[in-house]
Amino acid sequence: MIDHEKVKKAVELLLEGIGEDVEREGLRETPERIARMYEEIFSGRDEDPGQHLSKVFSVEHNDMVLEKDIVFYSTCEHHMMPFFGKAHVAYIPNKKVTGLSKLARTVEVFAKRLQIQEQMTAQIADAVMEHLSPQGVMVMVEAEHMCMTMRGVKKPGSKTVSVAVRGIFEQDDTLQNRFFQMVKA
Repeated sequence: MIDHEKVKKAVELLLEGIGEDVEREGLRETPERIARMYEEIFSGRDEDPGQHLSKVFSVEHNDMVLEKDIVFYSTCEHHMMPFFGKAHVAYIPNKKVTGLSKLARTVEVFAKRLQIQEQMTAQIADAVMEHLSPQGVMVMVEAEHMCMTMRGVKKPGSKTVSVAVRGIFEQDDTLQNRFFQMVKA
């Protein structure tokens, strides 16, 4: 759980540290606003992805399921700056599927944590494998990192792409290629 009072005190210290007057009209309520915002954007910390992936339906066929272009917003744990983009999640069922919104909710659970993209990609794949027990999973995340575009090297528009493969996708280049083709379509 987010400790509202600690966040407010920390924001006050930060504002003072950068030379701001915490009593200035525009800043008086900022510590409270930041505490509420952190509660929202870090709400995935204590959330179990299994709660979303537990609703399953039986199917006769085991054809690839892909939910692509799942927009997400996350926060880099290195600079506490946003990174955002799209996640693409595919799996080969093992006689059961989950609702499509459940894949998007799973992405959100991991995005709403202090995070690095590479870890988030793997966590999504591992959660789908663990809770759906599919034959395989493939996840690709494409994101723009504000720590790269707003500060440091200042390269706006650059994207970082990370991929995680599990199960049958690991050995089957044809499946991987089909995934990439479907994501591009």
